[in-house]
Amino acid sequence: MHGLRKVVLGAALVIAAVVGAGGSAGAVGPEGEADLSHHGHVSLWDGKVGVWLVSQNHGPSDLRQATVRLAFSERMAGGQELPPACLWSSDRVVSCRTGELLAAGGAGELDLDLWTAGFPDEMTVEITTAWRDGVADRNPGNDRHRVLVLATGDPYVF
Repeated sequence: MHGLRKVVLGAALVIAAVVGAGGSAGAVGPEGEADLSHHGHVSLWDGKVGVWLVSQNHGPSDLRQATVRLAFSERMAGGQELPPACLWSSDRVVSCRTGELLAAGGAGELDLDLWTAGFPDEMTVEITTAWRDGVADRNPGNDRHRVLVLATGDPYVF
């Protein structure tokens, strides 16, 4: 697990992303509890937004599916296609399935290249877990992030 964590965090220093809590508490204990986290980076330049996100499950239970929500403070340009696991919730919100995340390190990766409706100097991105298949998460702080991104092209890590 530590090796994968170092790779994920090392890669995040080069690139960046957001998710919120939701779902029912589910059973408490080893069979109904997972520790979901989201880390990555976000970049903004010339109206283009790049998001790189890794979702991980630190266990103790496997997670069949979760949904990560990325909310942008700026409107996104219309007509943009998303990866098959994602959909537009509004002109500022993208929701994506993580896929199955096995306990103790199961990871899913997401890359988004989007265009804003204008050319903002800065924006915020909120990353939260919107749904986690009814499994409890007693450490929700590592799956919620709010990132201020300046239009410099630099990766802002979360």
